Amino acid sequence: MSTTNNSYNSDPLVPEVVIQRLPLYVRVLTQFTNAGEDVISSEQLGSMLQMTPAQIRKDLSYFGRFGKQGRGYDIAMLEGQLRAILGLDRTWNAAVIGMGRLGRAVVSYPGFAPEGFNILAAFDSNDDIVGKTISDLKVESISRLTKSVKELEIKIGIVTVPIDQAQGVIDALVEAGIRSILNYAPLSPQVPDGVIVRGIDPVLSLQSMTYYIR
Repeated sequence: MSTTNNSYNSDPLVPEVVIQRLPLYVRVLTQFTNAGEDVISSEQLGSMLQMTPAQIRKDLSYFGRFGKQGRGYDIAMLEGQLRAILGLDRTWNAAVIGMGRLGRAVVSYPGFAPEGFNILAAFDSNDDIVGKTISDLKVESISRLTKSVKELEIKIGIVTVPIDQAQGVIDALVEAGIRSILNYAPLSPQVPDGVIVRGIDPVLSLQSMTYYIR
């Protein structure tokens, strides 16, 4: 059994921390593309991300050779390659489990679809919520999770339930065949090897920030 944020990727030679930095590279490259730039150097990337150019070159070297010494990186090419490596060149179907205030905020957030993440289903165990339509999604009973995951080809589960329900919901997602889970509950869940969980906990971020302003 593994805990949240377990390292699991298709190439064990690539450190997990490198994979987690790739979306940051994509974000910066997109910003430069939108600004009309064609070429970017590792120094520019490093300046934007507060990293050394050497670290950026090392990260990218795990996936091939992208730039030319003295010329930098072709932004469009590098962005396209990194999107393909991350699987961002396709769309992914997701489901939200837990339709309280947080779950409602997640399904109404407009930033997922433009990046290729389609929230197609919402689930809850509360009979007072099941059957209601929230952000154009009819809330289903958690008992229908496995069936809907198969029918809608859902690959990602987003957990927005209270901490005391989180492990049970994550177990249900794993049993339904989900291998990628985004967890908002302040919990480090147990999951089998081969299942990756990413945790989002604003309180932890605030607690690390207060070190600098205490």
